[in-house]
Amino acid sequence: ASAEQKARIIPALAEGSLRLAFAHQERQARYDLEDVATTARKTADGFVLDGVKTVVLNADAAQILVVSARTSGERRDASGISLFLVPTDAPGLTLKTYPTQDGGRASDVTLANVTLPADALLGTLDAGLPVITQVVDAGIAAIAAEAVGLMEALQALTVDYLKTRKQFGTTIGSFQALQHKAVDMLVMLEQARSMELYATMMAQSDDAAERGPAISAAKVQVNRAARFVGQQAVQLHGGIGMTMEYLGAHYFRRLAMIELLFGDTAHHLRRVTEAGGLIDAA
Repeated sequence: ASAEQKARIIPALAEGSLRLAFAHQERQARYDLEDVATTARKTADGFVLDGVKTVVLNADAAQILVVSARTSGERRDASGISLFLVPTDAPGLTLKTYPTQDGGRASDVTLANVTLPADALLGTLDAGLPVITQVVDAGIAAIAAEAVGLMEALQALTVDYLKTRKQFGTTIGSFQALQHKAVDMLVMLEQARSMELYATMMAQSDDAAERGPAISAAKVQVNRAARFVGQQAVQLHGGIGMTMEYLGAHYFRRLAMIELLFGDTAHHLRRVTEAGGLIDAA
């Protein structure tokens, strides 16, 4: 960002008077960050943007969108992607907003001949992908930490339920089979916690080749743990575990969304495999 952009945006962000949203995902791209079909055509006075972004979190609450668009190259080229600051009230920009399963909000953003001045460019022309990758990796580390907190709360809630719910004249937590399931939940939680700490550490690395596989490995473990802990919590609670009146159901919904956010398990397994794993062959 330029000095002028930093002076204009950072203080307003810090005081809470300005909110931004990241508009990068596109329908055809799935989780591939380099797949960008939205275009930014250079003009004498700036740029004209055309395209559609999907599932932009909290776009309806933002005043400015950080939009990725292709300024050169083909749709799936790693180079040629640039970032732009786009006001949400810009002519030609429309939002289709809807609730998400975890109680949040997201929007599909349509850009139709959105005209921007030259100073709307954020960073270097055609060099946006490394920034996008680093930001998404940091986002994965953040939601991994959130997932661990959710799993910890859900596991504690489940154990407390096992200690109080009675059936056949005794608390169901006295049944050894259910104790085993609760222990399995704890094991998966602690494995996820370990990988989340690893992701937090690696998110600070400027080496994308080292950082990327590490973040993906953490996302795989956190995803697997989130699904296991969430499903076991529902099984051990019974029907109440899926009711909207119960806090555990909301934890489970958020874990299910985190599993898909910034890439599902299969995507990140592929990313680790393509990198040759986490440990270099001696």
